[in-house]
Amino acid sequence: MATKEDRRAKVIEVLNKARSMELMAIHQYMNQHYNLDNMDYGDLAAKVKLIAIDEMRHAEMFADRIEELNAQPTTELAAPVQKGQKVEAAFSFDADLEDNTIASYNEFHLVCRENGDSISMKLFETIIDEEQIHFNYFDNVKDHIEELDGAYLAKIAGTPSATGLNTLGFAARFGGGTPQAGA
Repeated sequence: MATKEDRRAKVIEVLNKARSMELMAIHQYMNQHYNLDNMDYGDLAAKVKLIAIDEMRHAEMFADRIEELNAQPTTELAAPVQKGQKVEAAFSFDADLEDNTIASYNEFHLVCRENGDSISMKLFETIIDEEQIHFNYFDNVKDHIEELDGAYLAKIAGTPSATGLNTLGFAARFGGGTPQAGA
């Protein structure tokens, strides 16, 4: 029979694996965000950035749980970032990444269950639901690109990449002056 420490170590191991997967996704999606924005696919860039922000939240949720278990959250990426992807390849890559993440997290959920950690189980359940939303988005965009060929990308070209965050600094907002055009 496994000791309490052995059970906890197994849970911490899968939590850290999941955190490293999230850290990789953050870097991957932010790299794609900048590339898509540079290619003038602003709407796609904005949505990929928002997904990266979701992944940042997931990484922190895993880190918080790891710290609750008196362990050190990893800072390692699960895999290297794939840089310079063409738009036609990025969304297929992302759909596969999310699909693999969901499969892994379902396995990690079982490890938590087998080791009596219902809190970590619930954490995986919550995050799996959000990863499914990401998968659905990436898979839909991949299908649109494949089925509509250049028409879909032509429709998105030139769209804004703003994600709703106000970029005006303190002085422009509260300094009493009128913000300059383009500020």
